[in-house]
Amino acid sequence: MGTKDTVMMDNNSKPNIAFIGLGNMGAPMAENLLKAGYTLSVFDLSDAATQRLEKAGARVAQSPKDAASNAQVVISMLPAGQHVHSVYLGDSGANGLLAELPKGTLVIDSSTIAAADARTVADAASHLGIDFLDAPVSGGTGGAIAGSLTFIVGGDDDAFAKAEPILAVMGKNIFHAGEHGAGQVAKICNNMLLGILMAGTAEAINLGVKNGLDPKVLSDIMLQSSGRNWTLEVYNPYPQVMENVPSSNGYQGGFMSKLMQKDLNLAMQTAKDTHVDTPMGAKATELYATHTLENGDKDFSSIMGRHDASVLF
Repeated sequence: MGTKDTVMMDNNSKPNIAFIGLGNMGAPMAENLLKAGYTLSVFDLSDAATQRLEKAGARVAQSPKDAASNAQVVISMLPAGQHVHSVYLGDSGANGLLAELPKGTLVIDSSTIAAADARTVADAASHLGIDFLDAPVSGGTGGAIAGSLTFIVGGDDDAFAKAEPILAVMGKNIFHAGEHGAGQVAKICNNMLLGILMAGTAEAINLGVKNGLDPKVLSDIMLQSSGRNWTLEVYNPYPQVMENVPSSNGYQGGFMSKLMQKDLNLAMQTAKDTHVDTPMGAKATELYATHTLENGDKDFSSIMGRHDASVLF
């Protein structure tokens, strides 16, 4: 395979897809594509992850390049910017996956990374005639399993139009945020606000509980008052106030605190690079930095334990 070839996307048939990165989010996303009738070649460093997809009907590849050898579309869900850079650009910037893809290949990276990193890969892809989209997601593992994720996409209109029917298999809400990097900027803005809201909600509930209020009664009051927010509606951080949320399951599952910390750090780096003042974001970053030292693998709502450590045990 080489860039002298050209991929032709047929609107009347499903393209072959290479899926790289089969973690807690990537694996169910790939499974939903298989259920929708797409042909997938998958790659991950974890044998358990690839075996899971093989049982679901995917071909297991030995490398990202092998996975993409017969693909018109490449989707990646990787931990951080360094991994995205390594896969697509390689060590020298010329020996990564992009150098092997035909012109016209559609690349959708759903990792959450710095906007600058996304733009670097997008620029390299553009020079090779490859369509690149940064398409981070919101919705957690539950959304990935249910196929109800929110995709926040950066890239040009034509590439977005090609990607939309594929993204619709894995997500319920699909937004075109703007040009390359816009998806990442929108995602980190959302998660910065989420971190602030969760820390503030935990703080408010703790204040009430320490002054004799029942946490559920207080939560219900705030839900009907001006303090209403997403964390109170669907993700209450206090144990046993709400069913089927991590706080009522020992803070297991959901969105790990160390991943919230990663996203907050990305927001702070973006703010620094663009000279934007974010004092509340900075405080949330500080709080999660301390919290993740011992609770990084617990759900991010476990920030409740900063006020009342008994909820973590």
